[in-house]
Amino acid sequence: MTTPARPSSNEDTAQFVSLYQSQQKIYPRAVKGRFVSWRWAIVWLTQLVFYGLPWLAWNGRQAVLFDLGARRFYIFGVVFYPQDFIYLTALLVISAYALFLFTAVAGRLWCGYACPQTVYSEIFMWVERKFQGDRAARMKLDASPWSLARIGRTGGKHATWALIALWTGFTFVGYFTPIRTLANEVQALDLGTWEIFWVLFYGAFTYLNAGYMREQVCKYMCPYARFQSAMFDRDTLIVSYDTERGEPRGSRSKKADPKQMGLGSCIDCNLCVQVCPTGIDIRKGLQYECIGCAACVDVCDDVMSKMNYPKGLIRYDTENGLERHLTRGQLLRRVFRPRVLVYGSILLAICVVAGYSIFTRPPFRVDVIRDRGTLARQVDDGYIENIYRLQIMNASEKAQHYTVSAEGLSGLKLSTPVAVDIAPVESHWVSVALRVPPETAGTEKPGAHEVHFVIEQQAAGAEQAYTLREKTTFMLPR
Repeated sequence: MTTPARPSSNEDTAQFVSLYQSQQKIYPRAVKGRFVSWRWAIVWLTQLVFYGLPWLAWNGRQAVLFDLGARRFYIFGVVFYPQDFIYLTALLVISAYALFLFTAVAGRLWCGYACPQTVYSEIFMWVERKFQGDRAARMKLDASPWSLARIGRTGGKHATWALIALWTGFTFVGYFTPIRTLANEVQALDLGTWEIFWVLFYGAFTYLNAGYMREQVCKYMCPYARFQSAMFDRDTLIVSYDTERGEPRGSRSKKADPKQMGLGSCIDCNLCVQVCPTGIDIRKGLQYECIGCAACVDVCDDVMSKMNYPKGLIRYDTENGLERHLTRGQLLRRVFRPRVLVYGSILLAICVVAGYSIFTRPPFRVDVIRDRGTLARQVDDGYIENIYRLQIMNASEKAQHYTVSAEGLSGLKLSTPVAVDIAPVESHWVSVALRVPPETAGTEKPGAHEVHFVIEQQAAGAEQAYTLREKTTFMLPR
């Protein structure tokens, strides 16, 4: 009988190793201070704008409305058409350069104070504290068995989160469907399918991101955290821990002399870690997870005040500032360095050009489309005729009267006079036939010739007449 072989020693010691590490829940501690006050001021400002703007009226309509169905975009007194896409491009470029400028000067200011993820996380955490208490109380509640008290607190929190999220989704849709109409549809339970979808989708998105994912969005999903270092230099103001002053750290009584104990100013209370919304320890140096919210600055300053130590153990500072012990004035003077000046100059130039373009924007637009079916044809008395379609878009909020003429070739004229009245913020298609006499066709070279349509907006009341020229081609047959 054969004895089965014994497994090798490697098989005896083999172990299963999981590469997955579950995410530990972060319980940020509440903190008070000047930077927290600044952050809440921006929370109030951004949300008053977001929730209040759709309810503002302007010239009998919603002040800001992106009417996708009618292809009209209203921003106070300015009306944009899809053909004005260049202005959206300018806005995106301005936003990008503004982000580059702010990051080069003071790090992740956008992330720490104005990013929607930060703003709604702050709101949701405030609700959480109201129902479940501060850090220690929440940790104790989560560790306790389920009871009526825990169900009530947790249920109240989630119900409030859901209401805020749904109101946010409703407001978002209100920028695309007139919000008063949308409110009436909600009351009548007569919302359209797409309106229901976007209210619920945007609401769920807000609920999950601000209620559950929070710091994971900043750490793993946001691309800005990955490339921010490319915009940093040694003179960028970032939240910094003064290692030279704080180390070696250690606990001590308030009356103890840290110098006699051989200790630095840091008492190793770990409050800077407890208040951090991403759960990092700023004492380990600059980390990509840091969103620059300065909560650790506020709590550390409070601890330093209680210990009768100078504030600023954790502060906004630069790498050069920490190494060279630069004063605040020296730090501010180093702000105006080449990188910042380049970003600022480009940003200013784009803003000026975009602003001037919008300010001098014509009160109407015209698109010219040639009839591709018949490039040129001979009509009565030997005239050569080309057919066009003109789309005249009234970008003003008053009815306008327009006349059309043409120039560019000898004897060029319209087959019939064209005049059109267009309602406020509407567009109208006009068929236009251009003709040249036989003598022009005989003297000019065959092929394409540049001509211009001249569209004149007639003066109405106190308004001045405005003329727009649009280039096109007139085809002469061989």
